[in-house]
Amino acid sequence: MNKHNFFYFIKEGAVNMFSHGFMSFASVGITVACLLIMGTFTLVAVNANAMLAELESQNQVLAFVEKGMSEAEARALEKDILAVDNVASATFISNEEAAEVFRGRYEDDELFQLPDDNFRHRYAIDLVDIGYMSQTKAALEALPGIGRGNVNAYEDEAAGFITIRNVAGIVCVVLIAVLFVVSVFIMANTIKLTTFDRRDEIAIMKMVGATNGFIRWPFVYEGFLMGVFSAVIGFFLQWGLYEAVSRSVASNDTINLITVVPFESMWNYVAIIFAAAGMLIGVGGSLSAIRKFLQV
Repeated sequence: MNKHNFFYFIKEGAVNMFSHGFMSFASVGITVACLLIMGTFTLVAVNANAMLAELESQNQVLAFVEKGMSEAEARALEKDILAVDNVASATFISNEEAAEVFRGRYEDDELFQLPDDNFRHRYAIDLVDIGYMSQTKAALEALPGIGRGNVNAYEDEAAGFITIRNVAGIVCVVLIAVLFVVSVFIMANTIKLTTFDRRDEIAIMKMVGATNGFIRWPFVYEGFLMGVFSAVIGFFLQWGLYEAVSRSVASNDTINLITVVPFESMWNYVAIIFAAAGMLIGVGGSLSAIRKFLQV
């Protein structure tokens, strides 16, 4: 394609877009709405993933050292614990430190003021993937100095986190796919009106030897331009909406446990996704609409 044809196709695409002002406006508006809904669900999924990752990082495994081991012997177990697959880090907690934390929690109740000997040395262990918590627990219990029954792992809570994450991911993907198909359908029908008005012109061009590509490109550029406009408008609306929700969450004391991922840390990914989705919707709708009218 030479530059003359390129500028011709761009001009024809722009003319086609503005010649059906209301329908083009409706198509862009609905595409923007679909992009916003897709973007909102995606950002909700990103924030949910971030919160679940934070909760997972706090879901530690406690491995208690067998009774009778000295602190030096207990500390020597660290290298064996770190060698276990799926163990990210291990923090040693002496019996004195455990007793101090316990007394601080129940400082006003004399019944809970127990001597240090009642507490065992232990390790607070962070895992790489809580999905393998059961296997990691079994491997830790097999270590000399730990033993069976001396590892506390919240397996049910871990399974709950994983289930929530998987369900949220599936729902997000399904909704995005449905909205994408709807957007392509709407764009295709909008451009189909343009091609229907010009069906006689297309037939004449075909009879005088115009190739399918020469006829198709203006409509492709029309869809491309509408997709780009939709992506730009949708991106800035999404940014404004996200910032408004972020400020609302930050200023609300009742939901201060919810942390929102800053938009500035992911705006470039959102922009790329919106641009790609907008162009795919526009070009896909154009190609779908023009195919029928080229069969003359």
